[in-house]
Amino acid sequence: MTSITHKLRQIGKQLPLEQPALINDKESLSYNQLANRISKISYWITSSKINVIGLHIQNSIDWVVIDLACQEAGIICVPLPTFFSQEQLIHSIQKTGIDILFTENANIQSHFINSHQQISPIGLTATLYTLLLNTNINVSFPKGTQKVTFTSGSTGTPKGVCLSMEHQWQVADSLASTTPLSQTRHLCLLPLSTLLENIAGVYAPLLNSGSIYLSDDNTRGMGQSSQLDVNTFLAHLYDQAPNSIIIIPQLLSVLIQACQQGWQAPSSLHFIAVGGAKISADLITQAQAYGLPVYQGYGLSECGSVISLNTPNANQPYSVGKTLSHCRITIENNEIIIEGACHLGYLHHPSTWYPKKIFTGDTGYFTDGYLTINGRLKNTLITSFGRNISPEWVESELTVSIITQCMVVGDGQPYLSALISTAKHTSHSQIQTWINHVNQKMPDYAQIHSWIRINESAWRPLSTPNGRLHRPSVSQRFKLEIQNFYR
Repeated sequence: MTSITHKLRQIGKQLPLEQPALINDKESLSYNQLANRISKISYWITSSKINVIGLHIQNSIDWVVIDLACQEAGIICVPLPTFFSQEQLIHSIQKTGIDILFTENANIQSHFINSHQQISPIGLTATLYTLLLNTNINVSFPKGTQKVTFTSGSTGTPKGVCLSMEHQWQVADSLASTTPLSQTRHLCLLPLSTLLENIAGVYAPLLNSGSIYLSDDNTRGMGQSSQLDVNTFLAHLYDQAPNSIIIIPQLLSVLIQACQQGWQAPSSLHFIAVGGAKISADLITQAQAYGLPVYQGYGLSECGSVISLNTPNANQPYSVGKTLSHCRITIENNEIIIEGACHLGYLHHPSTWYPKKIFTGDTGYFTDGYLTINGRLKNTLITSFGRNISPEWVESELTVSIITQCMVVGDGQPYLSALISTAKHTSHSQIQTWINHVNQKMPDYAQIHSWIRINESAWRPLSTPNGRLHRPSVSQRFKLEIQNFYR
């Protein structure tokens, strides 16, 4: 594959000198300037004999520069979400054998940190905490691994998906040739640690000679993964007047509600890609009726992100679009199977390495070439923020103490809720105190926001002989109560 810097310089030759590749509130970089900065960081990486770099910082020009410099230097990059809990973060660092961790958080504590240094390698604009790590772990990567992207994990332990550099750019090239946006001005709204924004929001726009605007969490109105300052978010979107953005279902709901109250999207906006969880066709149609150019897509980290997408030239709101050119999608026993876009495997799990197919765990079907998603084969909940959560994980934490039985719900919703039972003498305040305690241990996307108390006897006809809940029956029995959680 052509080097990153060579590719960027070739693109830059076709553009006006003043056209930026990356922009933030303080500076902008042309394609040639971006290539120069990547070269400097790549040289520093190589001369420092670094093998694995961790990125634990907010969206910024530095994030993109370090990410691309890792590719230029031929080393492994590990993006780490800033919303990870301390436990998840340490687990991810330990599992990947990170040599250097760039972070804005000076309070990360771990026995394998050799030292904290505040250094800025030549080419970075911010002063980041650089943690020199001594993991002493024999890390088992599939051959060709360039990036390890961590899922949030359907349990509390994130899974490391190993991707090659060629695979990442293959997806980006497929997206660049599918979306009708040349020289787009793209605003990165999702964290760059999200593979979707990393590839579809940076690599693909670069291939299309675009300009990418990068702003930190506060500027975007985003705190942790499930928090949003709506007014700041809407103002930032309007001020930047992008041509394209990528959002998750929760943000789409915010935009629709704002339109209902008289807000208008900037006229510059031509393409809103939405993905991360199942979305109803009614919501897409409603958004488009307000003039929001929304197009739903579908993808998985294991497939290098996007594998199907609606576009202005081929759009069916009931679907997640047509298959992108780099992969093949088939349906086997109602399950969606992917070929031609397979990850290298999961970190430390050689039995998963070099798969020929990806069994997605999603059910679906094709109509006239458009893929429609039905749902999950298993019980995994996918919130409207795109977080995958095993309800059994949260339930096991809740039932450690005073809660005797519970079922966690929240598929397609912005937060989790729970149906619970306790001993009769337990007060409402005791229950809330316990839930607060459990929430403190959980990542923000796995916390319980609403709950209702259920008579313990109500579970019995809805359970198997060994006490396991029959979830569809519980959902049907308490349908109104569950709907009330999200009114």
